[in-house]
Amino acid sequence: MMSASRWIPCGICGSDVHYYTHGRIGDFIVREPMILGHETSGVISEVGRAVSHLKVGDRVCMEPGVPGATSPETLAGCYNLDPAVRFWATPPVHGSLRESVVHPAAFTFRLPDNVTLAEGALVEPLATGVYAVQRAQVPPGSAVLVLGAGTIGIVTALAARGTGCSEVYIADVKAGKLAFVERHYEGITTIDLSVQSVAEFFAARGIRGVRVIFEASGSPQAYRGLSELLLPKGKLILIGMPPEPVVLDVVSMQIKEIAIESIFRYVNVFPGVLGMMGAGALRVAPLITKTYPFSEAVAAFEYAATAPESEIKIAIQVG
Repeated sequence: MMSASRWIPCGICGSDVHYYTHGRIGDFIVREPMILGHETSGVISEVGRAVSHLKVGDRVCMEPGVPGATSPETLAGCYNLDPAVRFWATPPVHGSLRESVVHPAAFTFRLPDNVTLAEGALVEPLATGVYAVQRAQVPPGSAVLVLGAGTIGIVTALAARGTGCSEVYIADVKAGKLAFVERHYEGITTIDLSVQSVAEFFAARGIRGVRVIFEASGSPQAYRGLSELLLPKGKLILIGMPPEPVVLDVVSMQIKEIAIESIFRYVNVFPGVLGMMGAGALRVAPLITKTYPFSEAVAAFEYAATAPESEIKIAIQVG
């Protein structure tokens, strides 16, 4: 076990905001005071006697979900699906927005020397995008489309670009999010859905379709006409979680033999994400667009709850 302190910073996730504003996500209900936060980095201040690969002073990030060591899911290599996983800031488990935590060494990872603590706090959301791209098994040189330009959509686009996709498109109705991508990331083409549909954008440029679509918006409207945008034998990767059941044209998928994959968080990807960051394949520093001191944490959540179009990742400085 280990404890960490002096975190810089702790990111605010959409799930944190949802618990703050609504007090529940599905069957996970906040019934008593709960500490939020699960996107975290830190500096080790203490290690247990059995820990040999980490030491006091190491800069680390932490995987926030701790599964049962002997659960069937863990033994099968899919510990992210363990129904008994203890995940930070998921009721009734306290999160990481505090000065110190105790966390298993097996889920604690040393940061490369050229990765800052601020960037280390982004490894958790990055892991979702990298895992989605891994599940897609995208052949190098493929064209892909990401629906949704929030944090998860952007990191998925970055992961796709970093693993050899030749064309990466990202679409959203929020022009501010797309403008951020255009300012900071070359090689990712934006599509403003408030101006034209993806189908219209593709048709105007003679694009037949893409090999993979990553649905990262969670919008039920995003499921309309997806088969038109995919090449035969393409894949649809479901990342976003719609608030209600969606309508999917199964027949149009079948006649192209479209494969549908879904992901839930991530599994065994933190070392790979850190390796890509250390090698410069994932440039994530621009994603933190606003930081609050811990003393203004309530104001940070109030601001995040307004879903500001100009922000990507809002973070709180602890320590």
